[in-house]
Amino acid sequence: MKNRPVFWIHFIAILLMAGTLFAQHKPETAGRFENGRFVLTINLKWTEEQISTFASLYDLDSLLIKAIFEGKFKHISDCTYWTSTLVKPGVVELSKSLQPPSPPPVWYADVFLIDDKLSGKETRIVAEYADYGVNTFSKANAWIIRDNKACFFLPGNLHAKAVYISGSFNQWSTMQHPMQAVDSGWTICLDLVPGKYLYKYIIDGKWQHDLNNKIKERDGHHGYNSVVFMTNHYFRLFGHRLAKRVFVTGSFNGWKEKELRMLQNGLGWELPIFLREGTHAYKFIVDGEWMTDPGNKVTRSDGRGNLNSFMGIGDTLVFRLKAYPQAKKVALAGSFNNWNPDELIMEKTTDGWEFPYVLGAGNYEYKFVVDGKWITDPDNPLTTGSGDFTNSFISFKPSFTFRLKDYPDAKNVIVSGSFNGWSHSGYQMFKSDDGWVLPVNLKPGRYSYKFVVDGKWILDEANPLWEENEYGTGNSVLWVE
Repeated sequence: MKNRPVFWIHFIAILLMAGTLFAQHKPETAGRFENGRFVLTINLKWTEEQISTFASLYDLDSLLIKAIFEGKFKHISDCTYWTSTLVKPGVVELSKSLQPPSPPPVWYADVFLIDDKLSGKETRIVAEYADYGVNTFSKANAWIIRDNKACFFLPGNLHAKAVYISGSFNQWSTMQHPMQAVDSGWTICLDLVPGKYLYKYIIDGKWQHDLNNKIKERDGHHGYNSVVFMTNHYFRLFGHRLAKRVFVTGSFNGWKEKELRMLQNGLGWELPIFLREGTHAYKFIVDGEWMTDPGNKVTRSDGRGNLNSFMGIGDTLVFRLKAYPQAKKVALAGSFNNWNPDELIMEKTTDGWEFPYVLGAGNYEYKFVVDGKWITDPDNPLTTGSGDFTNSFISFKPSFTFRLKDYPDAKNVIVSGSFNGWSHSGYQMFKSDDGWVLPVNLKPGRYSYKFVVDGKWILDEANPLWEENEYGTGNSVLWVE
């Protein structure tokens, strides 16, 4: 099942926000640290709303929650890292060591299924991060896309009473997606957005990775999760029917030559693939000979004598540089193209220069190169770095906005944290009516950060979540869902 290596930090943040270690057995203040263990005190008379709050706050599996309130404490001790104790009638304590067990038990081997709706959480489909991915199944019908849905097929197991699919697409729910029995096995079709997903089958309560899927990852519990990619693009090369081997390679896979082998069809060669949003350079390799895509007119020089095909997935951002009418050559370079100054040559307009570029959601640094001279964007106040290494900064499709109120007389305010390697130059914030703001794109997860006001590092006073650091000054903590 899903491995959650950072859940201890989540617990710590919640405790600090609560402000007390033990207060009338309320869900919000149910946890405490004691002798190297994390302890949760549970009132068995809680209402459904309180139970839902408890499950959500501490990110507990619904299997565990159900066992607690049904009094099945033996199942808890046998199947999870938790130890349960009935301290007095109506009050149960769960405790877990702050150190990971060694070796970790395979707690999912024998479980009973319960209704995940008890936790009160709504499932939101979020794909795992990946630059690209292709699927490899030993049976062609084990996974297909039909009517824009991902259809899974588990052959055999005809005597099973119930089969479910559980994965990152349903937050590892144990009962949300029952599979349908057919003549030769079990099947289900799911609406998935493009991306990478982890999953397992649950066959009469037994967890099993997909034996027909050749791509798998260790799950952290002496087992495996199967990996599937909801594809969003087809590479196609028509003709070349006598070729023995055809590969596609590009910027998305580091130009590895023999990784992505294409499949022959009646018209030529093809490969369904997942590609992250953004612009991708690529070429085909036909029996060792490199070639651009004859079906794609968009090609660009890489500045080193090579011509590559280009394609994009996502939305287009138009970079503009005003003025410089006498310049002979203006290029765009940034973190999105490995800072290549000879690849993205800008077009001259009536008031300057521009270049449309397809980007995926993210944070990017960039500069313009005017007749060989690197400059930041004069119309963009957001920067990162310092001195000669100052770059313009842009967040495309930001998912969170940092805000710092007051400090109207500050000259320089930045935000720095785990999302940018705690850079001392950070991300430059800009002044607003009531303080300082900076929109950024952050993937779902946990981050620590601080504001730096004219060189002084401070906590976010508006955020009650924080943790101690090695300097004894603390860091603010942010959770992005």
